[in-house]
Amino acid sequence: MTVLTTNLNRSLKIRPRVLLPPFKVLATETISHKALDADIHSAIPTEKVDGTCCYVTTYKGQPYLWARLDRKPNKLAEKRFKNFLHSKQNSKEFFWNVEEDFKPVPECWIPAKEIEQLNGNPMPDENGHIPGWVPVEKNSKQYCWHSSVVNYEFEIALVLRHHSDDPGLLEISAVPLSDLLEQTLELIGTNINGNPYGLGSKKHPLHLLIPHGAFQIRNLPTLKHNDLLSWFEGCREGKIEGIVWHCSDGCLIKVHRHHLGLCWPIPDTYMNSKPVVINMNLNNYVYAFDAKCLFNHFSKIDNQKFGRLKDIILNV
Repeated sequence: MTVLTTNLNRSLKIRPRVLLPPFKVLATETISHKALDADIHSAIPTEKVDGTCCYVTTYKGQPYLWARLDRKPNKLAEKRFKNFLHSKQNSKEFFWNVEEDFKPVPECWIPAKEIEQLNGNPMPDENGHIPGWVPVEKNSKQYCWHSSVVNYEFEIALVLRHHSDDPGLLEISAVPLSDLLEQTLELIGTNINGNPYGLGSKKHPLHLLIPHGAFQIRNLPTLKHNDLLSWFEGCREGKIEGIVWHCSDGCLIKVHRHHLGLCWPIPDTYMNSKPVVINMNLNNYVYAFDAKCLFNHFSKIDNQKFGRLKDIILNV
């Protein structure tokens, strides 16, 4: 993790998007105060969503949802790496034997884009992991919550985003997977990261995909520590996990509530302060959906409007 000294009167921890496509890696060298300000002020600030990362790309000749799976070192290599870090500060100086030092991954596993390659092998990041992806198969037990938000027969996904005609309204819709190709998204819901947005229940779990950068922040304060702190604590729009600045060169700069000494999760998130409408538009699909799938449940409440995400009740 890169630590950059900014005009927030303290250090903010800035992390790259961990080599996940289509994002570029934030430079690991220290960026000057002036350069950082220029990057942020010309960047687009969006809400950081608390979920687990996914990726849409082609598999078996069609668009597929992929789950995050980092290739990790075996016990001996991890111990050697940790001992090295205790004696050295720069993890890049550590020598990895990728073929021998890392645990096996499924044959379908692919490394994330823009990972450094050496002799044809993807190299680990500063944490000793090789970020990558595995396809989410239909009815997967390991990735059951991922598979619940996609239908490969119809090539659609359940997506939460702003309504195209009303930015104050959220919309849950069935989106063609082809529209999400080469995008990363966040999976949120009942069984993800403690469910900070209060979706569904244990009896009737509910999960949704949110494209990264979907929730743009409109009214950011100045980049001073006290102003940001006041915004997170006192502004309704500040009731979020954090901010991600999307820079013009593809870099991402992230500030989490924890970096300012604030708690997360919180009782009333900004995402739950907006009404949400269901817009499935599934009339064009000839075949019936599985009775237990989320697409079928949402089709029963199509065109209904709820005061907030927490209020959604599926007709199970």
